[in-house]
Amino acid sequence: MTFTKKRKQRMSILIAVMVIMALLAGCGGGSGNSSQKANGEDDKAQKVQLQFYMLGDAPKDLSTIEAEINKLAEKDLNATVKFNYTTWTDWDQKYKLLLSSGQPIDLIFTADWTQYQAYAKKGAFLPLDDLLPKAAPALQKFVPQDMWDGVKIGGKIYTVPGTYKEYVTNGFVWREDLREKYNLPKPTDIKSYEAYMDGIRQHEPSMKTVSLNSDIKGNLHDRYTELVTKSIGALPYGIGIKYEKPTEVYKYWGSDEQKEELNTYKRWADKGFIPKNVLNVKDTLQDQVTSGKAASIFGDNPTRFNDMVIKLKASHPDWKLEYYPFPLTTGYATPVHPIHNGFAIPKSSPNPARALAFYEKLVTDKRYNLLTQYGIEGKNYEVKDGYYHMIGSGSTNGFSREGMNSWAWRNPEYMLFDSGFDRVKKIFAELDKIQKPDLFTGFAEDYTTYQAEKAALEQVEKQYLYPLQAGLIDNVDQGLETFMQKANQAGLEKIQTEYTKQWEAYVKEKGIK
Repeated sequence: MTFTKKRKQRMSILIAVMVIMALLAGCGGGSGNSSQKANGEDDKAQKVQLQFYMLGDAPKDLSTIEAEINKLAEKDLNATVKFNYTTWTDWDQKYKLLLSSGQPIDLIFTADWTQYQAYAKKGAFLPLDDLLPKAAPALQKFVPQDMWDGVKIGGKIYTVPGTYKEYVTNGFVWREDLREKYNLPKPTDIKSYEAYMDGIRQHEPSMKTVSLNSDIKGNLHDRYTELVTKSIGALPYGIGIKYEKPTEVYKYWGSDEQKEELNTYKRWADKGFIPKNVLNVKDTLQDQVTSGKAASIFGDNPTRFNDMVIKLKASHPDWKLEYYPFPLTTGYATPVHPIHNGFAIPKSSPNPARALAFYEKLVTDKRYNLLTQYGIEGKNYEVKDGYYHMIGSGSTNGFSREGMNSWAWRNPEYMLFDSGFDRVKKIFAELDKIQKPDLFTGFAEDYTTYQAEKAALEQVEKQYLYPLQAGLIDNVDQGLETFMQKANQAGLEKIQTEYTKQWEAYVKEKGIK
């Protein structure tokens, strides 16, 4: 490596460390105003604007929905709200910066996959225990106590959990019309899925066989380990923990299992399944399929699959999508943990009590809920025979079902489903028969003792592991050896040792065997 490259690498690591240090400072601080109001005090005579942060891309009709919501909120709460979106491009870095910057944010989406547990443990969010009974008593009553208990970190509540029971385990999504047309295998495992992609490549050479983007870890590696190794969640740092043996922690990176995974991606890349520019692709996985660019997704959840079906009904009624849940292959399914969808109040919030009162309206008031879940009735949707119907098509409708990415404040009493969702309910019923508890999501990692190593390792992963996972490295064994060498230099052993101690303490505390 040249001096210039070494210097650039050191600078990348230094910047990453500085971001984490800023995060810690931001998490530990927050405005005094928030501290004073966290006990439920709120001068409702003072009009406020709430800053509400969502992940993903904003729907086209957001400004219209926001205006309608503000008419209600101004009258009910003497408040208005500004809905802000990160977009899906580099959302994780944007999320980290939002929580470290100290800028005023009143409500922000949380999930296991946004590292709610770690952020809560670091003090990024306000505890809600004392605020709830004063600012949002109806919301406190609406959420079952076991769900409040399920999101506690260190004995405190830091997020409002979603209450809708669903499965977000992955499953193969594919163009069934093409499968039937060319008499291809039905994807149920890696072998049959690869055979399906072989057929698409042969008969539809201009079409992508699988929808992928720059989040190669999320849409290849995490899916693969869920299906093949039966991993407990999307584990970090090359840690391996199998669902059947939750007390046994092993090193996945460098193992024969990982070599088999990486060789699979190399084979897929050689066959043309993985595009050479995949690490620069920003399109969502779903849009690539609904637009006809791609013939499948290697893992998506039943609800998002159904949303795609809705869009295709209007735009391409002759296309057919089909779905096969991974749990039918692995033998078990885990319903979502209460941590999976929620909203927290960051320490930087100037209006915590009003924010929680507004969130109570979103969840429990039918007017707020329907507007933000489905849009304006008669313009964005209509209800026929008890079913939701989108008006127009996915391209002409400015607010599709759950267009705000409003998963966290779904209210089962008000939810509207299209007729196709009966298929999803059947999938859920199948998964109910093989359901097992989520053993992982309640674990809250504390990386205080290895924060610098963590930042350095993230840079190493991007530079050396992601290209391996994208099938871009000709010699997999040599590429893996280089990655492991760099990872060890970054402090991998220290990270894995400390993480393992924390996990072992967690399973012992929870009585998991």
